[in-house]
Amino acid sequence: MTGARSLDRARHDPLWSQLLADLRRRLEAGEFADAFPGELALVGEYGVSRHTVREALRRLRDEGTVVAGRGRSPRLAAPTEIRQPLGALYSLFSSVEAAGLSQRSVVRTLEVRADGVIAARLGLEESTPLVFLERLRMAGTAPLAVDRVWLPHAIAAPLLDVDFTHTALYTELAQTCGVTLTAGREDIRAVVPSEAERDLLAVGPDVAAFAIERLGLVGPDAVEWRHTLVRGDRFTVTADFSTRGGYRLGLAR
Repeated sequence: MTGARSLDRARHDPLWSQLLADLRRRLEAGEFADAFPGELALVGEYGVSRHTVREALRRLRDEGTVVAGRGRSPRLAAPTEIRQPLGALYSLFSSVEAAGLSQRSVVRTLEVRADGVIAARLGLEESTPLVFLERLRMAGTAPLAVDRVWLPHAIAAPLLDVDFTHTALYTELAQTCGVTLTAGREDIRAVVPSEAERDLLAVGPDVAAFAIERLGLVGPDAVEWRHTLVRGDRFTVTADFSTRGGYRLGLAR
């Protein structure tokens, strides 16, 4: 169901927050595909002050959903793509911020666990304790990826005390554990997210995803197994190539 919903002045959350949530709902339903309403139109439609409308629009601008210049009506912004290079030890944290979006994570799990399958992939005994970190990665205010990583407890134990809300794993691994990855291997494939994964990523059934599996190495030793599920509508992998040298893999600028 589209169209504006009435705001409840008896609720504890402010009117701008209710308005923001309803505008996001209508955006997701595709209601503003042709044009986004201006301030005065929203004032009349919701029966709120211009201050309330401006605060909600400011939040939409900050997250990159709408753009508006001085004296101009707001309009929908083109989705910002997160670009990742093939063949480089990139950081999703850095790539999100390089796209001009704020990066933060919702930490869903940070614990010690045993996983025989993952331990074997790391070349360890099946009973070896592992540090497991699962995060919902955000780009602006929108979900971008579900990121799961396993590391040997013997080297990654200090990470259990780290707040991963706004920091890069590789930065913490280097600074806290004295471990810097030097190489790795990555497999990327297109997948159809499950219903639970679509809920986490806030996407509909028509949006595919990339599943990225990474084995991170320090010299010859495997120290990281990572599985990342990232929205296909917000993510691009890139590779440079030439007719003389074939593919030249490196960081996208």
